[in-house]
Amino acid sequence: MKVHHETAGDGDVVVLSNSIGSTLRMWEPQVKPLVDNGFRVVRYDTRGHGKSDVPPGPYSIADLGGDVVELLDTLAVESAHFVGLSLGGMTGAWLGQHAPSRIRTLALTFTSVKPGNVEMWTGRARQVRAEGMGEIAEGSIGRWFTRDWISAHPELAAELQQMTATTPAEGYASCCEAIAGLDLTAALSTVSAPTLVISGADDAALPSSHGQVIADGIPDARFEVLGHAAHLGSYEQAERFTGLILEHVKGTR
Repeated sequence: MKVHHETAGDGDVVVLSNSIGSTLRMWEPQVKPLVDNGFRVVRYDTRGHGKSDVPPGPYSIADLGGDVVELLDTLAVESAHFVGLSLGGMTGAWLGQHAPSRIRTLALTFTSVKPGNVEMWTGRARQVRAEGMGEIAEGSIGRWFTRDWISAHPELAAELQQMTATTPAEGYASCCEAIAGLDLTAALSTVSAPTLVISGADDAALPSSHGQVIADGIPDARFEVLGHAAHLGSYEQAERFTGLILEHVKGTR
């Protein structure tokens, strides 16, 4: 499994894990601030996305988490701070439960450990395998951002929409199948890493109630809800989001 990744900076490693239907490009607002604060940033394309391999599906969350462990091994990184958004956050929750020695801190953002809507996810997988990514990409921006943000940033919104439009259909569908039926709730209490949970006040895809469940279940967790943020709050509220991440990872130095 070849996981495409990019690195920048020197220092303690921060791994950034993307949402479904996106690539490592989604983390551009966070890279320079993290590097400027003395961190080595490792961002990667989840399997089936971007320039990473697209093995036949379905995938499991254990597959996605195992890819991260293998990436850390490849880079000779013993442990890292891990920041995941949406599917990336689900991957992070699995890592916190199953590979605790590799994780220094967790930031689980705009995510869930029990997304529900099983038929929606399996139906979406069937749809993109049959029809391609066009319709899914058209709807992605409305889920990712508030209307006000889209109106203020139409060119950037269109550019980000292309991340979904160019995602391999098999990779997207197989990740949908990893999300369908996912339930990591029972083992939340075993997560030992200091954890920051961030949700968006306007996130219709995974409302803040999902983040509250995570924060309530992990012993050392802090919960923040960002106002005026839909699902891709790392862009919509980039300054506040990045500030929270920096505060979190710098607190363990």
